[in-house]
Amino acid sequence: MDKRIISLLPSATEIVAALGLVDSLVGRSHECDYPSKVTSLPVCTEAKLNVDKSSREIDTEVQSLLSSALSIYQLKIETIEQLQPTHIITQDQCDVCAVSFLEVEKAAASLISSQPQIISLQPNLLAEVWADLERVATVLDVPYKPVLQKLQTKIQKIVCQTEILPDDQRPTVIALEWVDPLMGAGNWIPELVEMAGGKPLLGTKGEHSPYLTWESLFQTDPEIIIIMPCGFDLERTAQECQVLQKHPEWNSLSAVRQGKVYITDGNAYFNRPGPRLVDSLEILAEIIHPEYFCSNYQGKAWQFIYSKI
Repeated sequence: MDKRIISLLPSATEIVAALGLVDSLVGRSHECDYPSKVTSLPVCTEAKLNVDKSSREIDTEVQSLLSSALSIYQLKIETIEQLQPTHIITQDQCDVCAVSFLEVEKAAASLISSQPQIISLQPNLLAEVWADLERVATVLDVPYKPVLQKLQTKIQKIVCQTEILPDDQRPTVIALEWVDPLMGAGNWIPELVEMAGGKPLLGTKGEHSPYLTWESLFQTDPEIIIIMPCGFDLERTAQECQVLQKHPEWNSLSAVRQGKVYITDGNAYFNRPGPRLVDSLEILAEIIHPEYFCSNYQGKAWQFIYSKI
């Protein structure tokens, strides 16, 4: 039987594409945009919040929805029914990232006549991202080893250079997943920072991203700050960063004084637990150790921001 796959999160879409099954995709989430070919597919989800609001307003609305036990997203059941999927790929890792697993499970059990098989991803660490890729490939009956080998080869090319760096050549790094309120980047990001030759601060490997205080930011005073807001591209991140630059003590931070504050396209790279986390590692290596790495992502995936607006 031909596979008819609906992906409900961008990272899953990218995994499916990496496995050579992009032509088997029949539907996507409203956020799936890579590879570009998928943007012509029917959209099967929609957001309940207005992402054009400020960072502070978005966070408030997200917390309000979650505290009311409501999902931030909803399924377009009629669209999914019309597509008659054989498989639906979703996640059970973060209620802010995509439609909740329970909602998808309920829909598949009672509302979707094709009775699709649900593949749920829930990575917190880099190894779990690769395990998810393997699991998707196994369920969909396609080979995965060549894909993983290619990704691991690119990772090792960087790690082989950074793992021999002495401690005094590993700068302290804070990665921010949100700017108002402040949130550190957790899950796989601390791993990537370490692999890229930095010392991650205020984010714990394998744990969800924590809210931070300005006091903690000033106390740790990192050598490098990398900003990667969830769901924002470079242009939007540059706009939202103005709230940081307006803080009266912003210019006192070492990273700001040294011109080592960077914004990134978090939406395309760091926020998506799929194959492009390898690109994310290359971006971090280029930022943290430009003396060793140049992957030509500057201006496309990251750029400097200045200490004053």
